[in-house]
Amino acid sequence: MSIYNNILVVLDPSVETQKALNRAIELVRLQGGKLTAFLAVYDFSYEMTTMLSGDERETMRQAVIKDRELWAGKYMIAPHNIGIDIEIKVVWHNRPFEAIVLAVLEDNYDLVIKGTHDHDVLKSMIFTPTDWHILRKCPCPVLMVKDNEWRQGGNIIAAVNAGSEKEHHLSLNQRVISRALQMATLLQAETHLVNAYPGTPINIAIEIPEFNIQEYNSTMKHHHLDAVAALAKQFDIDAKHWHVSEGIPEDVLPKLAKKLNATMMIIGTIGRTGLSAAIIGNTAEHVIDRLDCDVLAVKPANFVCPLHKD
Repeated sequence: MSIYNNILVVLDPSVETQKALNRAIELVRLQGGKLTAFLAVYDFSYEMTTMLSGDERETMRQAVIKDRELWAGKYMIAPHNIGIDIEIKVVWHNRPFEAIVLAVLEDNYDLVIKGTHDHDVLKSMIFTPTDWHILRKCPCPVLMVKDNEWRQGGNIIAAVNAGSEKEHHLSLNQRVISRALQMATLLQAETHLVNAYPGTPINIAIEIPEFNIQEYNSTMKHHHLDAVAALAKQFDIDAKHWHVSEGIPEDVLPKLAKKLNATMMIIGTIGRTGLSAAIIGNTAEHVIDRLDCDVLAVKPANFVCPLHKD
């Protein structure tokens, strides 16, 4: 069963172990598909050679690209001795995330696989890491790889927002569960639905003495339980695999993933950019750094990449 036919894996020259490449090879062995190893290179010194003509600078850039292609093939691909064809694609670009997204738009990749790096929380508020840019702007699903191993017979988590009636959330729930079931079949794993719901707003409880906290919590919990049950029924997921917990997703999802010893979590991301991303944030981004399993992030069906050119 081939879920992803055209896969782009991002190489990381700064580390010795290419966990994204290892995962991509494992996926291709499990389900087939075409695999391209991708690397963006850039050296500002080549752009500063003003004494050279444009053609000469282009020749220098192409020489660097060719050198990196040979290096990637010899030191990253060849050691695996994997017996499958891997295309190597090296591009000259000073913004790796943009190079990756443009490659997806140009060559219609249906999955990007990339290793994760730990993000400093304070710096992340000022400088958006490459991973976050990719999550926000990449039109195809993105698999962010941690250091864990895929286990046959493990658990796959579908993180849903079942209580919302917004169209983009409804669409994402369907896509998240579908992807989770596909991966569960591939890995002979179990699919679990996980849904977080908010607790009582403290300011309301304080400002309105007659506000019934217990009744509010009970109503909210049952609303989400009913919504999860309806989703699970659509996909024939057993009730013992539903998990509805009070709290914010950033707290609930990592706890459940650890409890279930999850192999992978499938999560939807709206792809907020600009001011809304800075103020509201993106749930997927805050969850990823706190998980010890791989994360597959998917977009709504009608998502439009901000780098797309008509």
